[in-house]
Amino acid sequence: MPVSSMHAVSDDAPLLHDLMPWAVRPLRIGRGWPMAPEPACLRARWALLTAAPDDAARGALLHASRARGLRTPVAQLPGHRTPTTALAREDGPCPEPVRVQHGAFDRQWLIPDHRLIDVARPELWRVADDRQVFVVEQAHLPEVREPALSFSALLPDGRSPAGRPGWIRPLFRRPGGRDPNLAPGLTGWLAARFGTPVAPEDVLAWIAAAARPGPAGCTVPLPEGPEVWRDGLALGARSLWLHTGGERAADPEGGREEGRPRLPGGSRPYVRSPLPAVPRPGELAYDAEEGALRIGEGLVAPVSPGAWELTAGGVGVLEQWYERRADPGSPGTLEALRPAAWTRAVTSELLELISVLTLLSELREELAAFAERLAHVGRPGAGPRDGAGGLRGSGVLPVPAARRRPASVLEHHEEGPEGQFTLV
Repeated sequence: MPVSSMHAVSDDAPLLHDLMPWAVRPLRIGRGWPMAPEPACLRARWALLTAAPDDAARGALLHASRARGLRTPVAQLPGHRTPTTALAREDGPCPEPVRVQHGAFDRQWLIPDHRLIDVARPELWRVADDRQVFVVEQAHLPEVREPALSFSALLPDGRSPAGRPGWIRPLFRRPGGRDPNLAPGLTGWLAARFGTPVAPEDVLAWIAAAARPGPAGCTVPLPEGPEVWRDGLALGARSLWLHTGGERAADPEGGREEGRPRLPGGSRPYVRSPLPAVPRPGELAYDAEEGALRIGEGLVAPVSPGAWELTAGGVGVLEQWYERRADPGSPGTLEALRPAAWTRAVTSELLELISVLTLLSELREELAAFAERLAHVGRPGAGPRDGAGGLRGSGVLPVPAARRRPASVLEHHEEGPEGQFTLV
């Protein structure tokens, strides 16, 4: 599109901190063994823990910390009916593992037992459901050229390979898609500007398209005209669809089918040579000439350079995904109890990840072009600038202090330590 036909955005871009005011720090599990790529492995680890003959052996396997030990009193995680008796006396079955988002793209399994997690962020567990979308804002990394945000339909742990804590921002403050985590009046203000209804999901899509990192926090330029707004919504919705593995923002008419995103037939990755029975560190490599992923003697193709080069927190996504599954763990620890073999489910997960990364690498180029478009000054007389100043003038900002705290969402009893009930 010619520059002269673009609408400008204000340099006075509001902070994501103000547009989505409620934010929570990442989870801190405190030990590696309650999370694994497959649930059967977690059940085996739990069985080994609870079969330990005495407190010394059980405490060593637990990997106790100041926050969690064999007798630390702790409440249940919201939504999970797990025991609250002391771990020193635990002899029951493993709580049913749940799928969580580890980092930006790795879907892992976690034992949802509060006794095992140093800082679980119960306020996030209370609002995790099939309507929720979590925004993960990483710390600013000026040396890394990546989007400012990632998104998840699953509860995210917020981990960053760079080791710097960021923020997790749920789209909704209450279960069931209620009480959007947006500055009060923002959707109405946007609707009035563009002459069209604006839903919370639309605001999130725009954020996905327009957000940019910065030393003072992530900023979100706002457009001055409906054309740029519509284009941003289309790009952002596609980003949400890809990041969530097709679980959110599906729209068949918009080219976003329900279910896992798939590449066109000729570019879908397949296993061309059998993968090794057990993954081992250092066996993953990319063959740029063949456009293939090599794992030992195994071969997966086609794999685009963009999928291989895509990073999160400055680290290659595919490399980190593989090393997580190839890491043998330290001898004598529960982490050393690994899956016995590379399963068909793991292969399917790898192929799905390659497809998503391929599509995301293409989208990142479009997002970069859109960012350039937003950075240009539009034609004179395009209208008042829609920056933070305009939001303050309309009373949308500043955000009330209460909107930065979690909502009271308790609609049932949650069991506290040793079977008592807690109120929130």
